[in-house]
Amino acid sequence: MATVAVVDYGMGNLRSVAKAIEHVSPDDRVLVTSSAADIGCADRVVVPGQGAMPDCMRELSERGLVDAVVRATQEKPFLGICIGLQMLFGHAEEGDVMGLDVLAGRVPHFPREAMLASDGSRLKVPHMGWNEVLQAGAHPLWAGINDGARFYFVHSYYVEPASPEVIAASTNYGIPFTSAVARDNIFAVQFHPEKSAKDGLSLLANFMRWNP
Repeated sequence: MATVAVVDYGMGNLRSVAKAIEHVSPDDRVLVTSSAADIGCADRVVVPGQGAMPDCMRELSERGLVDAVVRATQEKPFLGICIGLQMLFGHAEEGDVMGLDVLAGRVPHFPREAMLASDGSRLKVPHMGWNEVLQAGAHPLWAGINDGARFYFVHSYYVEPASPEVIAASTNYGIPFTSAVARDNIFAVQFHPEKSAKDGLSLLANFMRWNP
């Protein structure tokens, strides 16, 4: 039996994520925790999140979790969701704060002037709802998930990696943006797999089986 730590830093959809993982991997232990020691001992780590980046980074720091999360990105299967993706990068326009800088790049806001649909109508920000995820290539976490499958998004900011090599998927919303990244033992997504029906559960099940 493996233990997966779902990192609780006071932000995000923790219970939904934990319940979804329990559903797809009933024989493993799912631990929702704000303990750096628990994160260090876990076999796998999931960092979910929603809300504002400045709040997320402050809460991570105040709870003494920054070092534990960074170590997890270096040592064990790691899944970031929404803000859990964005915090892996460097400068974020939201609140003019720095993320963990594990991956080179930045986190800009959707550019207002580009938020136009194909018919010329204005697209709303935040980007909220179902959208296609276009896979950049094969990855164990895409197993059994069709290219172009639809996942559920809620966000106003997106990641802009410095290196295209880490891009695992992209999505179009006014502009093409990176909706998943992968490097070594890290996989992180802008969408919410716990809200994305069958394909979201498949991605979580793939993560629980993944041995990078």
